[in-house]
Amino acid sequence: MNAPANEIHRRAAIHELLRARADLIVVAGLGSPAYDVASVGDSALDFPLWGAMGGATMVGLGLALAQPERRVLVITGDGEMLMGIGSLATIAAQSPRNLSIVVFDNERFGETGQQRTHTAMGADLETMARGCGIANARTVREFSEIAALRDAIHSAQNVLFAVIKIAADELPRVLPPRDGAFLTQRMRAALLGEPRALEA
Repeated sequence: MNAPANEIHRRAAIHELLRARADLIVVAGLGSPAYDVASVGDSALDFPLWGAMGGATMVGLGLALAQPERRVLVITGDGEMLMGIGSLATIAAQSPRNLSIVVFDNERFGETGQQRTHTAMGADLETMARGCGIANARTVREFSEIAALRDAIHSAQNVLFAVIKIAADELPRVLPPRDGAFLTQRMRAALLGEPRALEA
């Protein structure tokens, strides 16, 4: 599923990024990132957001702090990351070594009609992350760089932030489960085991 240079397609990118994911916890931002993760398959360790735009990175931070022995990956879009940009300062201050954030940046608001985001007008998310104190930040512009990014997600010893510049594709939606209570209980069981029944 290779894409031409400087033309990275989102579904090819997500399949390469999540290949051999093992027990990686994945938080998917609302909209296209959640559909992209669902296109790879459904896992009890997936937590797709259906609302709370701008909140994906903070959900990821909470999971990373609560589960320090597990790797946590947040996959979100440029529109959501811009809305929650202040979260990067808190993440840098907390500095969980097991948290990675990947932003699929197509310079568009995909859920509201493909309007241009600020990254289409010069905003640089990598520079913003570095300014907040995340030193391990990069921008990926070639499909061939994704394999190295995947390896870094599984081995980084500090917060990793990566922007993947993707084509502005409009693709069929692959919908993950939508019930918030179900998603919460499913992940809790995957991480902590099934709750024991109370004894009479």
